[in-house]
Amino acid sequence: MNVSRRSLLTASAAATAAFAATALSACTTSASSPGAGGSDSSSDDAAPVTIKHIYGTTEIPSTPTRVATVSWVNADTALALGVVPVAMPAMEWGGNGNRSTDWIDAKLAELGGPAPTLFSEADGINADAIAAATPDVILAAYSGLTKDEYEKLSKIARVVGPIKANYLTSWQEAATVIGAALRKDPKELISSVEKQITDAGKDIPKGTTFIASTLDTAANTISLYTGDDTRPRLLRALGMTEAEVVRKNAPKDQFFFEWSPERADELDSDVIYSWIPAGTKPEAVKANSLFGRIPAVQNDKLIVTDSDHATLSVSAASALSLPWAVKNVIPAWIETITA
Repeated sequence: MNVSRRSLLTASAAATAAFAATALSACTTSASSPGAGGSDSSSDDAAPVTIKHIYGTTEIPSTPTRVATVSWVNADTALALGVVPVAMPAMEWGGNGNRSTDWIDAKLAELGGPAPTLFSEADGINADAIAAATPDVILAAYSGLTKDEYEKLSKIARVVGPIKANYLTSWQEAATVIGAALRKDPKELISSVEKQITDAGKDIPKGTTFIASTLDTAANTISLYTGDDTRPRLLRALGMTEAEVVRKNAPKDQFFFEWSPERADELDSDVIYSWIPAGTKPEAVKANSLFGRIPAVQNDKLIVTDSDHATLSVSAASALSLPWAVKNVIPAWIETITA
């Protein structure tokens, strides 16, 4: 299954030591680990790093100096680690007036230096724009990159391919792998972001159950997210538990599935999350004759992202976007959950 970039966002827990070991297994090096705190690790510059991904392995012989990125998350992650890409995609869905995001703009202002060249991905991977930037590495750890696209980009520069297919690489995995490629230690960054999320959820009652969804009032459709999707990952990281109805009905090896609106009353959970279009209020969901039968909606426990920008911060979650979401999105969720 391959999903489109936009449908991934709208229609369709803190990492443990075991997770960290799994993520790190995607990277091998003949030298010691990079220095802590995302700092430069010049002692490792001469040591090649090999990155494992779904299309094989990529060897990064030394610290890249010209980094290009595709998709979401990859540029965010490089920036969070202190590296400004020479070229990256414009945010054409969910972006701000700069065709960027507030969290990217803030980090670019902090880091200084030349701004990245922005290119369009409206029609897919933009190999010509990437080639024009003359990168020495292309970051695609989080992406829906196909094998053909991978091979095409590999003719331009070394490519860090998807760690998991169809945009399912977690933000921690992206930070770990991209950190290895850029010779930046991501451990402090990952730990800091995870703590911010855990702290944000500290007032959520223990045992609170959730459903992550898109309740489309225009089309009267319900999409449920599960497994490795970023939305249930975030809600679990806040301390909640995925509702049994989702766990029992989720198809194997899929991160979202459709649910009949006529069965809306069976979606039993304490809380339900949904993206809603800008200008829409949660009350409009409750007023819907079908969605209003969802128990959490009836109980005013619908938490939402009501702008494309806010939705982007949690549905293409990264080590850079999540701290922004903790400040600008999650407080309203906590207020609703604990009311």
